[in-house]
Amino acid sequence: VYIWDMDETLILLKSLLDGSYAGAFDGLKDHEKSTEIGKRWENLILELCDEHFFYEEIENYNEPYLNALNEYDDGRDLTSYDFEADCFDDANKKKLAYRHRAIGEKYAKGLEKVLDGHMVKVCNDQYSLTDKYTDGWLSSAHKLLEESSINCIVTSGSLIPSLAKCLLYHLDDVVVYSSWEVGKLQCFKWIKERFPNVRFCAIGDGHEECSAAQVMKWPFIKIEFRPHRFPGLDLPTVQTYMDVIY
Repeated sequence: VYIWDMDETLILLKSLLDGSYAGAFDGLKDHEKSTEIGKRWENLILELCDEHFFYEEIENYNEPYLNALNEYDDGRDLTSYDFEADCFDDANKKKLAYRHRAIGEKYAKGLEKVLDGHMVKVCNDQYSLTDKYTDGWLSSAHKLLEESSINCIVTSGSLIPSLAKCLLYHLDDVVVYSSWEVGKLQCFKWIKERFPNVRFCAIGDGHEECSAAQVMKWPFIKIEFRPHRFPGLDLPTVQTYMDVIY
């Protein structure tokens, strides 16, 4: 099981916005183009969250994973359910659970089933532009996910925007955990309970996931512009790290 950080690992956003990605290439990358690309991603993420993932309503009620409210969900058919007229408030866990189920169903269907054809093209063009600017960072990360067995994302960001990022950045069929309130160590423990008797490897750019991996006695690969980055990190390299620990 491969446990990935999201931002600045599988995807790039903050480093595009603040110019640190461009800065790492000693003037070889256009700083203004980096910022422009980052701002476009921000707009696309917010638009998807607000228009399709109820984000304006549930922004303040972050959950660590999509199924966290299953106990409150009575399984009602939501096909003709009127979310706009149900008077949602945070005290009603059932209505919040309905929203999470609806988001999960959209997430499972993929971007092409959520957005219209024009917006899908806009998003795909943005992906291609970013991939070209970053020398294949996004596509090589995606390729590594496809080659890996089971992939989980543990992100310090809140859950709903992280799911939106997964759709927009072509990170399909990935289980997402938000460590926003509970911390990455707790998420790592949940994943170990979910997948017993297997080997694990954590991959990210931050101190928290490194510390959590050390507690769990898992190998950890640090992603940075040098030495391990996308493209450049491949499955044989990951397996080497795992073989050292296991």
